[in-house]
Amino acid sequence: MNKRISALTHEEVIEAISAFLESPPDGTPAEVIEAFSSMGSKQIIPPRLFLETVRQAPVAISITDERARILYANDAFEELTGYSSDEIVGKNESVLSSQSTPAQVYQDLWQTIQKKQVWKGRLINHTKLKQEYVAELTISPVLNAHGEIAYFLGMHRDITELHRLERRLTFQKDLTETALNAVPMVIALLSSDGRVILDNYAYKALEGDFRGVEPAQVFLEALQQQIQFDLEAACRAHGKHRLFTNIELRLDPPAGTSPRWFTCSAVRLAELDEAVQHYFKKAAESPDSILLVANEVTQSRHRINEARLNMIRANMAEQQLVQTMREAISAAMFKLQVPLNVIKAALSMPRNRADSEALSEALQQALASGDEAMESLHAALPLQNLEQQTQVNINEVVHEVLRMSTEQLLAAGIVVDWRPTTVLPAVNGRVNAIRGMIKYLLDNAIQAVHEAKKELQEIRIETCSDGDDVVITIIDNGVGIPAPMMLRVFEPFFCGWEQPGKHAGMGLTMAQEVALSHGGVVELDPDFLGGCRVYARLPIHGPGDN
Repeated sequence: MNKRISALTHEEVIEAISAFLESPPDGTPAEVIEAFSSMGSKQIIPPRLFLETVRQAPVAISITDERARILYANDAFEELTGYSSDEIVGKNESVLSSQSTPAQVYQDLWQTIQKKQVWKGRLINHTKLKQEYVAELTISPVLNAHGEIAYFLGMHRDITELHRLERRLTFQKDLTETALNAVPMVIALLSSDGRVILDNYAYKALEGDFRGVEPAQVFLEALQQQIQFDLEAACRAHGKHRLFTNIELRLDPPAGTSPRWFTCSAVRLAELDEAVQHYFKKAAESPDSILLVANEVTQSRHRINEARLNMIRANMAEQQLVQTMREAISAAMFKLQVPLNVIKAALSMPRNRADSEALSEALQQALASGDEAMESLHAALPLQNLEQQTQVNINEVVHEVLRMSTEQLLAAGIVVDWRPTTVLPAVNGRVNAIRGMIKYLLDNAIQAVHEAKKELQEIRIETCSDGDDVVITIIDNGVGIPAPMMLRVFEPFFCGWEQPGKHAGMGLTMAQEVALSHGGVVELDPDFLGGCRVYARLPIHGPGDN
C-alpha cells in the first residue's frame, strides 16, 4: 500500500502535528493547542510523550492527506466512531458522513479549507453501527515547508446531548412565549434596575397605547405612590415570593384618552445571572427579578364609575342649588346692608331741629326692621356640609367633571383637549369641595369661550405635579380678562359676563375659597394672550396633615 494512504509512523504523526503547532492557522481553537502542547511551551519534549498526549487527548483527532483520506486516528476517535484504527486508516472521512447533512455544508467546508483557512461547524455523522450523532468539527490545514497543504488536522466531538438540550430549551422558550402571548393580561419580568427582561403581546400593545412610554415604569411609579413599593429593595429582600396581590391602579394615558384601570400583582423570581465570575456565587447573594402581572379592569370600573357618577351628579346638583341659594341670599344681604349703613350714619348725625325726634324715631324703626330682615336672611342661609378629608386623585376628579359637563360642552361646540399627567400623587383634601372648585373654573372657561363666539372654540386642561403641589391648568381661547379686572373677578358677587346667567358672581370667589381652605391658591396668568389661563394649585399634604 502506498505510504500516503497507509498509517503514519510515530515520527510522521509528530512531524505533522509539530508543523501544525509551528504556525497554527488563524482561528485554531485554544483547546486544540493545549491538547497537543501538554507542557505549555515550545521546548522539545520526548516524541513518545508527545504522541501519547495526542493519542490520549479527550477530543477525537484524525489526520488526513490533502484528499481527506485518514492517515491517523487517536483513541477518542475510535471510541466515538466505533471504528478501530486498523479499520479506519486509509478510508476517506466521508465514511462518517450521514445523508442528513445538506450538501451546501460540505461545499462550504471544502471551499474554506482549500483556501488554507480553518473551518468550524456541525455535521450529522454516523458511527460504524450507523447511529447518527451531531458532530462539532474543527478542521485545520497543515502546510509543508513550501506553504502547500500537506495534511488536514480534524477534531470533533459528539454534541448530540447538547443539541437535544438546545432543542428542548428552544421548545420551552417558544412554549412559554406562546402561553404568555395568549394570556390577555399584561405580563412583564423586571430586573432589579427596572429593565424589562421579558414581556408579552398585551404589554407591547399597552406600550403602543402609551405612545412609546415604558408601561413598566408607569406601573412602578403608580405603585410607589400608592403603596410605597420600591423595586430595588423588593428584589434584594429575598423573602416571600408573593409581594402583593390585586392592587388597583388608575393610569391616564397621554393625549387625554380615557383612563385605564388595572389590578396588579407581583411575585419574586430568581434573576438569571450568566456572569462567569458568579459561577460559585450562591443564588441568595444575587438580586431577584419581579414578575409583574396586570389585569385590565377598565370596563368593569367604567360601570362602577357610571353608577358613582350618577350619585355625584345628584350631589353636585344639590350642592350647586345650595350654593346658588347662598349666593342669592348673600347678595340680598349685601344689598340690604347698604341702606342700613346709611340709616346708621343718619342716626349718628347731630340733631338741630325740633322735628328731628320724629325723624329719628322713623329711622330707628327702619333700622330695626332692617336688622330683623338681616337676621331672617342669615337664618335662611343653607348650611354647608362638613366634609372629611381623604386622598383625592385629581385626574379622576377632573375626568368626572368633564363627563358631567359633556352635554354642556357639546351644546356649545367646544373642543376639550385633556392632557393629564399619567400618574399624579394623591392630594389630601375634601373631594366634593375640590370637585366644585374645578366645576366653577370649567364653567367660567365655557362661558368665556361662548361669549367670544370664535369659529374654533377650545378648552385645554392639564395636570402635573410641581414639587409638593399638584397643579390644574385650565386654558380657554375666550374673551379673556382685561388687566384692570384681574383682581376684581375674585370679589364676591362681581360678574363681568355679558350674560350673567344664574350666578350672582363669576364663581371665582368660591373656587379661591376652596383652594385657600386646602392651603392652595387659584391664580390668573396676566401675560397670557388670546384667552385666559387659570392655575389651581393644591398642596399634596393639606393643612390638616401632620
